Amino acid sequence: MKYRILFFVTLATLCISCKDEVLPKPKAMLRLDYPTAEYMETGSDCVYTFDKNTLSEIKENKECSMILDYPMMNGSIYLTYKPVQGNLDTLLIDAQKLSYEHVVKADNIVEQPFINQEDGVYGMFYEVSGNAASQSQFYVTDSTDHFVTGSLYFYAKPNYDSILPAAMYLQNDIRRIMESLRWNK
Repeated sequence: MKYRILFFVTLATLCISCKDEVLPKPKAMLRLDYPTAEYMETGSDCVYTFDKNTLSEIKENKECSMILDYPMMNGSIYLTYKPVQGNLDTLLIDAQKLSYEHVVKADNIVEQPFINQEDGVYGMFYEVSGNAASQSQFYVTDSTDHFVTGSLYFYAKPNYDSILPAAMYLQNDIRRIMESLRWNK
């Protein structure tokens, strides 16, 4: 009888001790890698040209307003052109108002002025952090004839942590658009 009890205790110990140790999984973040951006100049008949990412597709081009679609990231940059006809103050106020409409959901909005005196391009870039509908807004103008606004939107419910890598990638594209924008004479 003693041997039977000893046998079952030994067998139970072996069965219990053979399990792998339970270790908690380390915290991790989703890593999204996007290809290095390659740019080409837009060859449109508009009053302005700029460098666009080769990953983007121009979806619509009406009256020099266009949508740069990024299917890989499920987002788009909307560009809107308006001629300046003595209404620069109104256009500036509208562009700033559009950016600050996101203040309800945004955690922070950072303004970054842009000046390119050589090519006559002046503007403002707004970086929006938080669960706002648009993560970036901008406008550029020559202050006499042309005015272009741009907005970044994703086709998903805004969740800042989830879209941050794509938003940062596209913010670099927006900066490239601003830096490379030239007015056609």
